[in-house]
Amino acid sequence: MKKIINEPSNVVDEMLDGFVYANGDRVKRIEDTTVIAQKDIQLNKVALVSGGGSGHEPAHAGFVGQGMLQAAVSGEVFTSPTPDQVFEGIKAADAGAGVFLIIKNYTGDVMNFDMAKELAEAEGINVDYVIVDDDIAVEDSTHTAGKRGVAGTVFVHKILGAAADRGYSLHDLKQLADRLVLNVKSVGVAMTAATVPEVGKPGFTLADDEMEYGVGIHSEPGYKRTAIKSAEEIAAELTAQLKKAFDFQTGQEYALLINGLGATPLMEQYILANDVNKQLSNEAIAIPYKKVGNWMTSLDMNGVSLTMLKLEDDWVELLNHPVSVTDW
Repeated sequence: MKKIINEPSNVVDEMLDGFVYANGDRVKRIEDTTVIAQKDIQLNKVALVSGGGSGHEPAHAGFVGQGMLQAAVSGEVFTSPTPDQVFEGIKAADAGAGVFLIIKNYTGDVMNFDMAKELAEAEGINVDYVIVDDDIAVEDSTHTAGKRGVAGTVFVHKILGAAADRGYSLHDLKQLADRLVLNVKSVGVAMTAATVPEVGKPGFTLADDEMEYGVGIHSEPGYKRTAIKSAEEIAAELTAQLKKAFDFQTGQEYALLINGLGATPLMEQYILANDVNKQLSNEAIAIPYKKVGNWMTSLDMNGVSLTMLKLEDDWVELLNHPVSVTDW
């Protein structure tokens, strides 16, 4: 294992301190917690809190700031944050109009965020939440009852953050969030697994000439292992899965997110984007919003995921709403 770290057991704590050192004009770390919070939170606006296990950077701390999250809570690598830590995140974010939690669908996250919600409500903070389950690859995978929450969560952060900036109430955000999660779907592919520092070896093994479709962001199994394919063939497979899930109809509009999983060069992501464009151009659908980069990674996994959001109402405007965060 070759990593630029000190003690494997200290990676999260040292990462958070380094993140604040690099971005201290916008964020702060709540003392004795794993919470990264926005420095200047607007009063009387619904605050957004998300988080989960570390190892998915820039998610979630990289999305803390005006227009997206007001706090992000980190667990240990690929491990849910504790209810007490999430509770501290809720308290740090609360600005008097309630707190909305954005939770990826993993058993530990759902349980611990729900317990934190109860702790906050006992102290008089109004809290609601949404569970994102955008991964169409498999159901009931490792750590998950139902579909996993992956990079589609980033679109949820972005749109709900813009809506909160516009003054949406906690109730209105909940209604919008429930519609969003029904309209966002993702599927990925990996050439290598992630290596957790304290484990010291990859979560699974692929031969040099193999790849796997549908792998999760914690190295959970996918739906098909094949010989290495070209970018063109990968684009065809991923878009075919999304087409089947959405049932593309002429005239529909979608947002597109191409997401690197940690060790995939931007060169390769843009090559894939070009081939995805060729596939989607044949479908008589419009893509008025698109973004390519590393948004929801899996440590050093070599792979990509493809997310599409079927657009409604003013969602493109919300996606284009200006933000002040470190990673957008």
